[in-house]
Amino acid sequence: MAEGPRKVNWFAIWVSVGVVVALVAVAIFVVNLNNQAVDPGPGEAPSASNIDPDTGAILVGEGASNLETYIDFMCPVCNQFEQIYGEDIAAMVDDGSITLGIHPISILDAQSQGTEYSTRAANAMYCVAVADADASVPFMSAMFANQPQEGTPGLTDDVILQIAESVGVTGIESCVNDGVYSDYVTAMTEETPVRPGAGGIGTPTVLLNGEFVELTGDPEADLRAALP
Repeated sequence: MAEGPRKVNWFAIWVSVGVVVALVAVAIFVVNLNNQAVDPGPGEAPSASNIDPDTGAILVGEGASNLETYIDFMCPVCNQFEQIYGEDIAAMVDDGSITLGIHPISILDAQSQGTEYSTRAANAMYCVAVADADASVPFMSAMFANQPQEGTPGLTDDVILQIAESVGVTGIESCVNDGVYSDYVTAMTEETPVRPGAGGIGTPTVLLNGEFVELTGDPEADLRAALP
């Protein structure tokens, strides 16, 4: 006797399709995780009202003109810039002439015997800025006052924390020791403007209202006289 048409088990088919879809989803998830492990991205970004979320600038003051400084704490010329221009810049912030945007970057990690001092110091600057905006400039000045020589291991994290404490900032031990913003510093360093004709990023890099400032050693002529 001939058999009738076989019934299609749609339930079994849909279960099989669901299993395949689930396996594909798991595979995509694993691939994404592996990609993230290879390319972690910019890392955690510092978040505070005094930090520009787009550029990473630590903002000081509320003036109409914008002065952007890109500094590396291992850079001796940056220290010279701080000594020569720091007082005048502070005065321009205080009188409302400028908003200062400080960009702590790291281009001299190779000069600290493997300790990545430039990155650690820049990370600490963000830790301080997030904890206490008013301590940002005092911390920067204190770090330059204690600047290590190029080719040395640089300051330890404990010493950096002591400098932060000297300007009134405590409670940032995990931020400094864990390098919370280190990947962010690396990412922002790559965004540093390069002066036309230069072979790469240099420090200090200084821009006033988007224009590169030629540093002649005369703060009045280089900065205040160039204001609109």
